[in-house]
Amino acid sequence: MTVVLAHGAGASMDSRFMAEAAAGLGARSWCVARFEFPYMLRRRDDGKKRPPDRQQVLEATWQEVIAELGPQGLVIGGKSMGGRMASLVADDSGVAGLLCFGYPFHPPGRPDKTRIDHLRRLATPTLIAQGTRDPFGNGDEVANYPLDPAIAFHWAPDGNHDLAPRKRSGNTAEGNLGAALDAADRFLRSLLG
Repeated sequence: MTVVLAHGAGASMDSRFMAEAAAGLGARSWCVARFEFPYMLRRRDDGKKRPPDRQQVLEATWQEVIAELGPQGLVIGGKSMGGRMASLVADDSGVAGLLCFGYPFHPPGRPDKTRIDHLRRLATPTLIAQGTRDPFGNGDEVANYPLDPAIAFHWAPDGNHDLAPRKRSGNTAEGNLGAALDAADRFLRSLLG
């Protein structure tokens, strides 16, 4: 089984979070691939910060990656926007599963602008690792969403959008990420039957 991870809106595929997540899954014996969306590739070429591509470009990029690797035994996902875009193409692509870290359920400070319509009927087995105080969707908010039962959660205690807790919580960023990766490992093993 191969796991393909896409980056979030503002950080590349070799950001600290992406590198640690990929290394952690690799250490748990999973084959992991990462890629960058076109706008991030352009940023890498010229150094100019730019906003993400339009949604249809992001979805098409995911579809190209899936076609290249083949959907059989493929789990797609990623960090924030990368995971959200994967969730939009998962059902139609026939992949084995979906793995998201820090899903952007809504823009920060705008809990009324949810991005969950497709998650009400998502059929692809899914694990979302989310911080309990993520500004893009915290534990209290997400608990009230009418999401499909195919979606399972791992909650990082006191975690923010990167799953990192505040020091005073007694938890650590390393511990929260490690626990999320352990949950991802169990999820991936469950897909093997």
